[in-house]
Amino acid sequence: MKSKIVALKKNEDFKSLLKGRKISNKYFVMFYKKLLKKNSNKFNISIVTKKKLGNATKRNLCKRQFKNLLHQIVKELTLNFNYSYLILAKDNALKKDCFLDLKKAMFTEFNKIR
Repeated sequence: MKSKIVALKKNEDFKSLLKGRKISNKYFVMFYKKLLKKNSNKFNISIVTKKKLGNATKRNLCKRQFKNLLHQIVKELTLNFNYSYLILAKDNALKKDCFLDLKKAMFTEFNKIR
């Protein structure tokens, strides 16, 4: 089944996700919760980088790395598409040569949720 990764758009979805479950490590904080009004064949996830992390190019690089990892996770793992996810990046995710560590961390956290 081909699934589409879709970003959250409504403010109420963000607020309800922040009240959901939380997983944290040194690269990111991930909130997840089962939303009621959700299409089950779309993968709802949003990636947030704060302005204090760096300039715009660094923040966009971080978002691109997270999206790349999410595409790999969707292909390799069987995820529950009934959940919605919110990822808040930390400043350790912007360091050079941390992509492989970030990949390991992301895969372990999504395995915990499954």
